[in-house]
Amino acid sequence: MENTLNFNTVSQYNDYNNHETLHPLVSILDFSKADPRKGGRMNFGLYAIFLKEVDCGDLRYGRELYDYQDHTLVFLAPGQVIDIDNKGESYQPKGQGLVFHPDLLLGTSMNKKMDQYNFFSYHSDEALHLSTRERKMVLECFSKIEYELHNSIDKHSKLIIVSNIELFLNYCIRFYDRQFITREHVNKTILIKFEELLNGYFNSGKPREIGLPSVAYFAEELHLSANYFGDLIKKDTGKSAQEYIQTKLIETIKEKMYDHNLSLSEISYQTGFKYPQHFTRFFKQHTGSSPTEFRLMISAN
Repeated sequence: MENTLNFNTVSQYNDYNNHETLHPLVSILDFSKADPRKGGRMNFGLYAIFLKEVDCGDLRYGRELYDYQDHTLVFLAPGQVIDIDNKGESYQPKGQGLVFHPDLLLGTSMNKKMDQYNFFSYHSDEALHLSTRERKMVLECFSKIEYELHNSIDKHSKLIIVSNIELFLNYCIRFYDRQFITREHVNKTILIKFEELLNGYFNSGKPREIGLPSVAYFAEELHLSANYFGDLIKKDTGKSAQEYIQTKLIETIKEKMYDHNLSLSEISYQTGFKYPQHFTRFFKQHTGSSPTEFRLMISAN
């Protein structure tokens, strides 16, 4: 079985890359200082952001290859495992990186905001591609953090470091918004495929077998992370992926209502509800009418 390198502390990752540990919970890295090495598997107990400069191996998360090129940022959250595949050949790491331990955020407002940065759970084909100006901004943020690390730690250090990390991550939100726009043609293809999958779901026996359609199901079918898929749908349609699915579900239920050979219980099971009372509650929440009231209304018309 392939050995896995575990990095649970900043000092462990610094040692691996020939860097002095200036702060126990955060570090800025220049990977050109690291020794040449071969590919392998790495398990991170840290938040890690890599800015790639040159080709240094295929980076995998799970079974998928990262869309990982020059001027590209990749984000890892604690608990993620990556593989670097260099076909057994040695390579010299290049680029810059930011790593920080979750404990750095304890007691700060930033600790409650980390779930807003969905890109930490993006994966294959979802890396952030930077323009030259954006790369410069990233390096400036790294430089500010590094400057603080080289100063003596005092009562202001943590606030300043965390504030600069937050600034950097907020810039990344802006850059991802730009990327969703510049890759609109790719996103349109995904949206079309999503619509096809959604229609196919309701036209098959899957609602009875699997239940109500979920965001996670369609993200997996499209080979995307759930967060990236959700963000893409939101940017393109103005609705969350869950809202989009629910809209389609209501449309499907209403269409089936016109078939008076189907009882409300049958419609409930055909659209993925385990219990008719859940079906009734859902329909009323989204239409203002119960299924019985809606069927009476369309019968009267």
